[in-house]
Amino acid sequence: MNTRRRFSGDFKAQVALEALRGDKTVQEIAARHKVHPNQVSRWKQRAVEGMKEVFSKGAERARGDHEGAIRDLHAKIGELTVERDFLAKGLKW
Repeated sequence: MNTRRRFSGDFKAQVALEALRGDKTVQEIAARHKVHPNQVSRWKQRAVEGMKEVFSKGAERARGDHEGAIRDLHAKIGELTVERDFLAKGLKW
């Protein structure tokens, strides 16, 4: 009985990047790393899909951080306005 091999994320990334470069065929890469060509193709596909997610989430994350900062600043402005109005009323008495 054969035991299932487990590959680290670094190994998968290295193989996927090699496949993305296009210098060698998938079969050559698979033979070099002793994995099945279908596995190399799957890792390559997952890498491409992951890149889309990385670049789209980066913009969304930055936008979300910016919106959160604006929300916090508006809350602080409201708080300071209330304090100023309260103190202004207290000085008139």
